[in-house]
Amino acid sequence: MRKAIFLTLLLLAGCGKPQPPTGKWEGGASTGGTVVAARVEIGDSGLVRVSAPDITNLDGARPEVLLNQRARLQAELVNAWDEVKPRPFDFDGKTFRKPGGVAPQMVWDKATNRMTLQLYIGANPALPVVLRPVSAFHDDPFAAG
Repeated sequence: MRKAIFLTLLLLAGCGKPQPPTGKWEGGASTGGTVVAARVEIGDSGLVRVSAPDITNLDGARPEVLLNQRARLQAELVNAWDEVKPRPFDFDGKTFRKPGGVAPQMVWDKATNRMTLQLYIGANPALPVVLRPVSAFHDDPFAAG
């Protein structure tokens, strides 16, 4: 009898809604003429703060222009972070979607604790921006470590 009760409780516990990971992630991408600086923070309540300023149409830009644009994005990300409001996302244990939405917004890899932000710019396919876990945010989200 005890075994049956235990198995029932175990099954019921497994049916619960997956809880999103808590923590902070940051990173950046520079590809195809687009530069992105990004941060994600998931609190204990499961609400998500996310910011990913981007600049497009930098195809063929000189290296110093790209560095200047990256610096601009870094400053924008840092200066505006306190204004980013936490919001809910649906989470299935791996993928985050806007409530009731279909398109993936973020994908979490539990094994590596890496988060991939799916950035949608215009009518283009999603641009994956791989974010690394951090204990605290840095002024330069592109930097390793």
